[in-house]
Amino acid sequence: MKRRSTALLSLAALLGAALTALPVQQAGADEVEQVRNGGFDTTADPWWTSNVTGALTDGRLCADVPGGTVDRWDSAVGQDAITLVKGSSYRFSFRASGVPEGHVVRAIVGLGAAPYDTWYEASPVLDAAGGSYSYTFTSPVDSAQGQVAFQVGGSADPWRFCLDDVSLLGGVPPEVYEPDTGPRVRVNQVGYLPAGPKNATLVTDAAAKLPWQLKNGAGATVAHGWSVPRGLDVSSGQHVHSIDFGAYRKPGAGFALVADGETSHPFDIGAAGYERLRLDAAKYYYTQRSGIAIRDDLRPGYGRPAGHVGVAPNQGDSAVPCQSGVCDYTLDVTGGWYDAGDHGKYVVNGGIAAWELLSTYERSLVARTGRPAKLGDGALALPESGNRVPDILDEARWELDFLLKMQVPDGQPLAGMAHHKIHDEQWTGLPLLPSADPQKRELHPPTTAATLNLAATAAQAARLYRPYDKAFAARALTAARKAWTAALAHPAVHADPADGNGGGAYNDDDATDEFYWAAAELYLTTGEKRFADHVLNSPAHTADIFVPNGFDWSRTAAAGRLDLATVPNKLPGRDQVRRSVVRGADAYLATLAAQPYGMPYAPDGNRYDWGSSHQVLNNAVVIATAYDLTGASKYRDAAVQSMDYVLGRNALNISYVTGYGDVDSHNQHSRWYAHQLDPNLPNPPAGTLAGGPNSSIQDPYAQSKLQGCVGQFCYIDDIQSWSTNETAINWNAALTRMASFVADQG
Repeated sequence: MKRRSTALLSLAALLGAALTALPVQQAGADEVEQVRNGGFDTTADPWWTSNVTGALTDGRLCADVPGGTVDRWDSAVGQDAITLVKGSSYRFSFRASGVPEGHVVRAIVGLGAAPYDTWYEASPVLDAAGGSYSYTFTSPVDSAQGQVAFQVGGSADPWRFCLDDVSLLGGVPPEVYEPDTGPRVRVNQVGYLPAGPKNATLVTDAAAKLPWQLKNGAGATVAHGWSVPRGLDVSSGQHVHSIDFGAYRKPGAGFALVADGETSHPFDIGAAGYERLRLDAAKYYYTQRSGIAIRDDLRPGYGRPAGHVGVAPNQGDSAVPCQSGVCDYTLDVTGGWYDAGDHGKYVVNGGIAAWELLSTYERSLVARTGRPAKLGDGALALPESGNRVPDILDEARWELDFLLKMQVPDGQPLAGMAHHKIHDEQWTGLPLLPSADPQKRELHPPTTAATLNLAATAAQAARLYRPYDKAFAARALTAARKAWTAALAHPAVHADPADGNGGGAYNDDDATDEFYWAAAELYLTTGEKRFADHVLNSPAHTADIFVPNGFDWSRTAAAGRLDLATVPNKLPGRDQVRRSVVRGADAYLATLAAQPYGMPYAPDGNRYDWGSSHQVLNNAVVIATAYDLTGASKYRDAAVQSMDYVLGRNALNISYVTGYGDVDSHNQHSRWYAHQLDPNLPNPPAGTLAGGPNSSIQDPYAQSKLQGCVGQFCYIDDIQSWSTNETAINWNAALTRMASFVADQG
């Protein structure tokens, strides 16, 4: 698997007293009850408890849960020796209460022995009166070592948990999950530029064209026309029509599109929404910062203590050791951005994210429509605002300083290379503020890919920070050169794909693209022939790198190609480089035209990838770059139209950007944007991009809801769905870049 995995280990700390098993009871002709004594009528056998004081009370099992624990599994009630059959459907149900109310129970069905896999989980918020909960899922395994457990740890204060009527019933009909997709007219729920393209998609079985009307905020019809039948859309399995109302150019608020008896969600015509999104998408990074307290006056509702600075229970990031056997030194790796919904920090993902933020700024300097002041000093309300440095550079600097700290010191084996990542020794549960993470932190082995990410971003930083901080620029370039030399000496040191405990593996077994990218950035900054020669001799220089899934942390050649095409330089054959970008844009343009939902993304076999939302946007970046190179309006319009998909014009009729649109993703998988699990915590901040449809649905929650999903329908807005609904720094970098481009066109 190329993408990181954020599976939650669940029960590694649980050791319960195995009590005498009672015979499994038949529940019906075809239904089999797997839980023994789920009613607690006269005894608690064969249930076990861990770090709670449990007893029968009024025919229920009640447990006094101690305060001061960190993870859900620090206190639990459970039953072992549960049998599950692969492919069979089960109904998992129970009654539960919590006093005081508002506590969360993590109810799981999983493996009762190492490695304690979770096969299904739910996390209801309990009230004092008690509620009934029922969930249906399909078992992914055959096992006689299953376990039903109710994890109740993670609270600072003690509370009382009561449980009754626990059932795991096999042989029930599988539950069909049907998402509420709202009106069949799908639009960009944020808005359209007055002089930009305006397209919508109508879900309908009608074979012939249908009339449509555009209504203004007062309900008056201001434009009308006919839809264009498009037949079956393979990305969604729906029959659809396209609607083009681009001829209408008057700005305003509260428009709606009416067709086939349906009225769309409201939207605006104007650039204001994109000006807000330009800032919000970039503001996301401040609340992802490690090693600094987040100020509530700068981000109301998101203030929190500093994470991983060595204040108990944190062990801190100021002297982090390596994994056993990797090195005998410690490094100060404070700072940087938390990568995603966990507390890990990864050089390979941090590199591509920092590059895209820096390139958002660099584009503003070199593109015909660039407006650098829009992300300038004071624009993002940062602690550094007012220092006469553009805020987007201040934000990127927080990550760059961390990346530089990940370099292996002089005098050590592999000196000059970069450690791949730093994160907790074991996975932590949800919710968990960074400041409350008690786990040991570890440096993981250096890799060639991480080293070249450091070389590329540090070289890019050297040219962009030179006007503001010559000393930092010089330090960055020195580190980039050292990293390049180290990577040449160790060209094939790759991450272990099995190194995924406590953090994602981010494994990549081919560094050809990273060598190309790093050489390109070093050449653009220094102009030195040796870097130009590496660029020209690299197979990535002439390869077709603009693939359907777009560029990403493991496909970085496009980063080098785009910068070689746009940043002024004297590379021999640069015209061919620019033409290759335009050819790539033409391919994405053709994809967009063929997609009834109007996005430049059609993955092979309709297999949506992890983080598909940002792949749509990165393909749009290539199209936007073609506009910057040629000035041709077809590229501008296609790049602008690409935003429609992530802002609501999709099969699920949902905006994948928090706080934007009538229906938006807001339960992304995160340990501190965890309002769904803890009402005292916030949802993700406005401008946060959800990962989006992922055909592989790796997490148990998505697997319980989305079996057999088609393309765009492989998504669910739930905090438990880490494979479809996480947040990540590289994903928001793509949103930042495209929001800024579209705002510039307004």
